[in-house]
Order: sequence, then C-alpha cells, then structure tokens
Amino acid sequence: MKLAAIDIGSNAARLLISEVAGNKDGTVSFNKLNLVRVPLRLGFDVFDKGEISRQKVGMIIQTLKAYSHLLNVYGVQHLKACATSAMRDARNSNDIIRKVKLETGIEISIITGDDEASYIYENHIAENLSKEHAYLYIDVGGGSTELTFFADGKLRYKESFNIGTIRLLKNMVTDAHWDNMRDHIKNNTKSKWPMIAIGSGGNINKVFSISKKKDGKPLSLDLLKDYYKELSSVSLEDRIKVYKLREDRADVIVPALQIYINVMRWADISEIYVPKIGLADGLIQSLYEEVSKQ
Repeated sequence: MKLAAIDIGSNAARLLISEVAGNKDGTVSFNKLNLVRVPLRLGFDVFDKGEISRQKVGMIIQTLKAYSHLLNVYGVQHLKACATSAMRDARNSNDIIRKVKLETGIEISIITGDDEASYIYENHIAENLSKEHAYLYIDVGGGSTELTFFADGKLRYKESFNIGTIRLLKNMVTDAHWDNMRDHIKNNTKSKWPMIAIGSGGNINKVFSISKKKDGKPLSLDLLKDYYKELSSVSLEDRIKVYKLREDRADVIVPALQIYINVMRWADISEIYVPKIGLADGLIQSLYEEVSKQ
C-alpha cells in the first residue's frame, strides 16, 4: 500500500511517499519512496504581518500542484496533508485551504501544537529503546517546538511552545516565553530513570550529518554547544560556503541549536539521539492506523 503525507511547516513544505507492507511476524515496514522539500518560508510572512502574502499563496499552490502530480505518478492510495504553526497563526489560512482544495484537490488540515506533538510520537521510537531510561522528544520547527516526555513505557507529558527558529530570527521570543518553557520542563519531566533526548526536525538532522557520527550514535550536549558557538560566530555567507548549507538552512540552524541546548540543559539531559524522523513520518504512521481500521 502506498501512503503519503504533506507537512506544511513555517520554513518548508515536505511531501513524504512511503510503501507500507505487513510482515509475516505481524510487524509493519514503512519504506520511504520519496521525500521532497520546498522552502516556502511562510513564517517570515506570518510572524511579521499576520498573514501569508499573495506571492507565497501562489508558491503554496504551485508546490501542491507538483506534489499532486507526484502522488499520481507513484499511485498513492491515501494522503494526509497538515499545516502547522505559520498556518495556525495566519489570518488568511482558511482562504488558502479553500484555494488549494479547488486548484489541486488536496485537503489541508491545520493541526494544533498538541496534535503535532502526538504525531511525532506516533513514530514510537522510545518504545523500542531501553525501559531503564526516560525519553524527551524535542521537535524544533520554524514556528514552534513540541516536547513529548516518555517514561516507564508510557507517554507522560506533551506540550507545544511558540518558540521556533523563525520566531527567534524575528525577535518574537521573549524572556517570558523561555521562562514558561523552562518551568514546564522542570515541572513535568521528572523520572527515576536517567533521561535521553530524541531530536527531530531538519536542523538537528543537518547537525547530525555535519558531525559525521555513525547512525544510532548520540550527539552530546557539549558538541551542540560547540556547534552553536562555531556557527553563530561566522557570517551567513560563511555558513553556506564552509558548511555547505542551503541558505534556507544556514539562517535557522543557529536558533535551532539554541532551542535544543536550552531544552536539554533544563531537562538535565546530556545526549540526544537523531533517528531522522519528523512530522511527516508520524502522519504516515497515523494514516496507516486509520486505513487499517477501515
């Protein structure tokens, strides 16, 4: 069965197409057929002006038309399309959803921060790890950060915060926002077990690939601090040239590191695993469960 997910974030829109197959032992395999990312950067409009500009609306429609063609080429049977922080905040999001449906046939749902945290948790990474640890999922996006805490084999806590990379670049994150996040983390992520972080989002994936670590090995908090110092001390041009970053990654990677570092410090976590999962993966898992029930 071929399933697809579209994640329209504050920085980029992603299309993930997967083939899902049941195994003889009752488990399910999710094989990635294609992942396409277009840097729409909606947050730069929304967090400035409160709405998405006409030019960006045109870009959304063109992107989703292209995605629609790919869905047809791959013979995708079921699709889940969601939008997150920027579309949540945009005054004209309902108009955009209507236009997209009319022109592409794709129906977009705007999901809450709480839903976002739940979908990321759908990847069930922590369930396959040692029960003698507690796990904090940290998903950093352009408009928000989702935290999900897992301990003793159970989901204990989840919360979404309006602290994201683009909001930080736009100086829209106040001390009060940081204090609120810190208090939430300190009050809700207590465990008798040592804690490990699980990071998702394009920025932590990029840091992991720069680090040249082997898959399955964690990044240390000290290493993230070193990268933060290194990357924030050079110009945007040098980040692009020296670290071979795309422009739409080079500007957001520094605020992303700031968020991961703060969350890990406040939760007293020294290591983060980067399994290269994201919201789109969780949407596909959730879609598979919905389809299976039917």
